[in-house]
Amino acid sequence: MKTAMERTRAWDGYVKKYYIYAVLLFMVTLFSVVKLDRVAFFGRGHFLSPDSIVNLLRSAVPILTVCGAFTLLMISGHIDLSVGSAMSLSAVAFSWMILNGFALLPSLALTLVLGIAMGFLNGFLVMKLRITPVIATLVTLNLFKGIALLIVPDGLSAIKGAEGKIMPAWINNYGRKEVLLGLPWAFYVAVLIIAAMVVLQRKTIIGKYSAAIGGNRTSAELSGINAVKMVWLLYVVVGVFAALAGVARASYMSLGDPLSGDGMELDCIIAVLLGGTAFSGGEGSVSKTVVGALIIMCVTTGLMTVIPAFWQTMAKGTVLIGAVVLNHLLVQKRMNQA
Repeated sequence: MKTAMERTRAWDGYVKKYYIYAVLLFMVTLFSVVKLDRVAFFGRGHFLSPDSIVNLLRSAVPILTVCGAFTLLMISGHIDLSVGSAMSLSAVAFSWMILNGFALLPSLALTLVLGIAMGFLNGFLVMKLRITPVIATLVTLNLFKGIALLIVPDGLSAIKGAEGKIMPAWINNYGRKEVLLGLPWAFYVAVLIIAAMVVLQRKTIIGKYSAAIGGNRTSAELSGINAVKMVWLLYVVVGVFAALAGVARASYMSLGDPLSGDGMELDCIIAVLLGGTAFSGGEGSVSKTVVGALIIMCVTTGLMTVIPAFWQTMAKGTVLIGAVVLNHLLVQKRMNQA
């Protein structure tokens, strides 16, 4: 028979492995008992109705696109607070090019180049100039947002050089047109990205090196890992996927909104912490971050139905505190067991 200590360890293992799914189930159950039939977002009726689930997954496309790469970056012990502004700038730049007569492929290619450049800049500041990641990416957060506001100075419909023009319908199809199960191409691209990030973490040296760098950078470098190049690469990958998220958002909204990414960095951090990734790095799970992202979307859309808009930020901050505390407790338990 198992001893009390063995049973405790087995229970701890179950909690560590499945708690994130329990939290998601709790959130779905909580908002399912709230009357949502008068809220336009949820279509016709219940939180668990097909229309509601489709709308929720559509709105989750940007965070699903970014969260996998963001997780790998945080596993390496680094963070990118500019991801939301990078998404906004990409949405604005993509919209500007389309509205000014650029073809789709050049517009998409140049937007991805912009994402590479933004990630490269973050990596340069953090890994070459050795500026603290929080400070470096806080600076670029404001830089990217400022550039987006220069392109759209007088409101969402006033992109310079494209006043009075509207996005063509074929662009909107990527983020809106139903392809399968009521969901657009943008959602399935996000699913493919997540799958690639899961494989990258579990089956390639990028995932292993990220964990090694986050666990102990000095030991990783002594083992022959080039921490500077690896983390720099992760910043670039985050920038690329932020650009793709911006394209999806521009397609869905049919415009380039310079503020569309506001709060994205907070949502990503909450999702990653809920997924069990240590804030200090060293370990984590892309797949559990995805569940954390779905929890965030449930909370965001659920709060829209029960509290005023100006309370929602405070409520999400409370969720962040809970995620940080939960993450700290799990990390402390792992350290004690070690």
